[in-house]
Amino acid sequence: MKYVLRKVITLIITLFIVSLLAFLAFQVIPGSPAVDMLGTNATPEKVAALEHEMGLDRPVLVQYASWVAGFVTGDWGTSYSYSLPVHDMVMEKLPATAALVLLAFAMTVAASFPLGIATARREGGTLDRVMTVVNQICMSIPPVFVGILLSFVFGVTLRVFVPGDFVAFRDDPGRFLVYMIFPALSVALSRIAMTVKMLRSSILDEMEKDYIRTAFSRGRTRAEALRRHALRNAIIPVIAFLAVTAAELVAGSIVVEQVFNVPGIGRLLLASIGNRDFPVAQAIVVLLATWVVLVNFLADVLYQAMDPRIRIR
Repeated sequence: MKYVLRKVITLIITLFIVSLLAFLAFQVIPGSPAVDMLGTNATPEKVAALEHEMGLDRPVLVQYASWVAGFVTGDWGTSYSYSLPVHDMVMEKLPATAALVLLAFAMTVAASFPLGIATARREGGTLDRVMTVVNQICMSIPPVFVGILLSFVFGVTLRVFVPGDFVAFRDDPGRFLVYMIFPALSVALSRIAMTVKMLRSSILDEMEKDYIRTAFSRGRTRAEALRRHALRNAIIPVIAFLAVTAAELVAGSIVVEQVFNVPGIGRLLLASIGNRDFPVAQAIVVLLATWVVLVNFLADVLYQAMDPRIRIR
């Protein structure tokens, strides 16, 4: 319980630091959002009046405290570009990104565990050698290039979907899922390759340890020793890697959303930065940071549950 409590405290402190850095990062960018909003009508007097109205003339820490207080209560401010509530804008785009990330993560887990175990069981065999080559290729190709390749093959050539013709889940769940398979695969492919390689190495490392030799001396076959003894310990470091993977899938989805025209928070983030729409950008950055921190927190808790030695340390 103390371990989990320490992790919760660390989580809160981390989110506080990230929110402060995110807020300050947009404050140091030269220029004023008021100037952009006024455009050609900007005069020193009008800019000063608008900054006062928006609260931008207050001390930075006062602005930050006000922003945090509003953020935790659901008031994320108003978009400079669209004069709409930031909360509503982000929540409108979040489901598409969440679906993309979750589908990519599910693909990573579903594909990497069977392949990692199979290649470890058949070390040096045909499958192992083929997967080694395939893994190297997949790890070297950026998600954006994979997305372009999948769009050409399955969109332009085979016409499985229409590139750029995104269909919302509420409009047609079936077409939505078919469309999202390809951007999710674009993001997940390199992570699948890395996870397969790591799981294989972890299993083979466990298979060389003394407790596995003891299992062999008791008549266990290699497959039985792997399944009943080595696999549980081999999975433990992979869990931490999957936490990193879940965080990196978000970053990959931001790029892939541009290729497949997915209206997610990644596209909204890039557009907000370009338009100097700081309230929107700040909210998205904090949400992404929250996702990363929460995933790592859950990984730590699960890691500790699977390896009680962590509690002692």
